[in-house]
Amino acid sequence: MESYPQDSNSLARENSQLKARIAELEAQLAQRHSEESKKTTTEQEPLPFVPVPRLSNHDIARYSRHLLLPEIGVQGQLKLRNAAVLVVGAGGLGSPCILYLAAMGIGKLGVVDHDVVEISNLQRQIIHTEARGLSQVTKADSARQTVAAINSQCAIRAYTCLLDSDNALNILADYDVVVDATDNVPTRYLINDACVLLNKPLVSASAIRLEGQLTVYHYHNSPCYRCLFPTPPPPETVTNCSEGGVLGVVPGVLGTLQALETIKVITGQKALEPPTLLLFSAFGSPLFRSVKLRTKKDSCAVCGTNPTITQLQDYPQFCGSQPVDTPLSVNVLPVDQRITCQAYQALCTQGSSPHLLLDVRDKVQYDICRLPNAVNIPWQHLRRDLDQLTRLTATEQPIYVVCRLGNDSQLAVQWLHDQGFTQAKDIIGGLRQWATDVDSDFPVY
Repeated sequence: MESYPQDSNSLARENSQLKARIAELEAQLAQRHSEESKKTTTEQEPLPFVPVPRLSNHDIARYSRHLLLPEIGVQGQLKLRNAAVLVVGAGGLGSPCILYLAAMGIGKLGVVDHDVVEISNLQRQIIHTEARGLSQVTKADSARQTVAAINSQCAIRAYTCLLDSDNALNILADYDVVVDATDNVPTRYLINDACVLLNKPLVSASAIRLEGQLTVYHYHNSPCYRCLFPTPPPPETVTNCSEGGVLGVVPGVLGTLQALETIKVITGQKALEPPTLLLFSAFGSPLFRSVKLRTKKDSCAVCGTNPTITQLQDYPQFCGSQPVDTPLSVNVLPVDQRITCQAYQALCTQGSSPHLLLDVRDKVQYDICRLPNAVNIPWQHLRRDLDQLTRLTATEQPIYVVCRLGNDSQLAVQWLHDQGFTQAKDIIGGLRQWATDVDSDFPVY
């Protein structure tokens, strides 16, 4: 076959044009990817929510087990189909609550959660998956994906923002019932006050360690959260799941009961019951106890006869803590009484003068992981076991104190100095910082 040589200038020009076109397409693709990655779920339009006058054949087939119940029936299921419920928190409590509300036919669901899915969540937060934990998907969006797979007719909206005084009223206004599935005090007061101001019933629960409780607030003359707790507890007395732990099934039980109470509110069954506080203890006997509550207090600052709270407040300031579940960071020691993880590691490597490494975590935490040669005396037992410490070391010998996050260790060093152990020093950031700065293979919990 005869070939015809192409002009070199023409070939170069064609190659240049092709490269320019490829670069243009790649730039467009990158731009589109960037826009999609920045787009939050609050900007994504949910399925349209349109109330219906009657159940469809699909509804009758899907919810037939509900329709057979006199307490629900056709009219009850229709109320569920036309109801809008907002769940604040897609964690241990919110997960089962959202799942059951979607499965039982709630027409519109809103989920508020600014946090991302982490592997440590999966022990109890059953609405999320391993893949989402590894890819840092937001919990609200993860819940949206799961609900879409369970019930494609449910109009679900994900709010990937932190609920605060600026947005709470606007978000809550679109819903009939609000579910508080959070785990921090400022948000509890915020949601309560917003529900009272908007006249919304509030289904609230909490869970920690092996226990939990459940209440429906501001419903048929029942008290609001402030009626029972007019002032917040001191921040240092509040423990969350990341600090105190929680048995995975405990928030599962309470979250499922939140879904139940929500259904009873929507169908009107809850109006037949007096206000109560339900207490649950996983290892208790009995498992459940119910405490009858009085009606709302006339003197309540938000729902009373003459309320003094008529708009949302600065709740972090009111409670003295932030609306997140991260532990408080203590900073009570001067610089000369602290040492970094890297400095302590170098000290051990150099084989310097003898010292005592004191681990002041609880024994259950000490059993999880520990540094070599560490001696365990829990912080709360240090006063009681001072004689043991005296036998282990002299007051003039260096003592390096470590804990999980570097909080209890500071308090321990402060106390040790008062007892004459003036060479005691805190290891900054504790074992969590050790895993970050020194040993990436060290367990993190």
